[in-house]
Amino acid sequence: MDGHDADDPKQSTADMTVFVQNLLQQMQSRFQTMSDSIITKNILCVTCFLNCDRALDEMGSRIDELEQSINDLRTEMGQEGSPSPSSALKLKDEPKSADDSA
Repeated sequence: MDGHDADDPKQSTADMTVFVQNLLQQMQSRFQTMSDSIITKNILCVTCFLNCDRALDEMGSRIDELEQSINDLRTEMGQEGSPSPSSALKLKDEPKSADDSA
């Protein structure tokens, strides 16, 4: 009725074996595709992180150079005794100790 000979269990077993093998092959293929996609996304994420890290390092270096240039100009102008803006910010951010409150 369904196109298979119900009296031949060997053929039915062979058909089921082929079906299961095909199903497992499809699952393996999908799993491999998903794994490749995850690995690619992780590589892109790490690359992006490294690029951002380099950009932050470069920005920090430029800020240091700018601060040094400002200090050099202040020295040339005879204002070497004045605190730099960044050191004033650092002093504000530091918490007061118990000795400072007395």
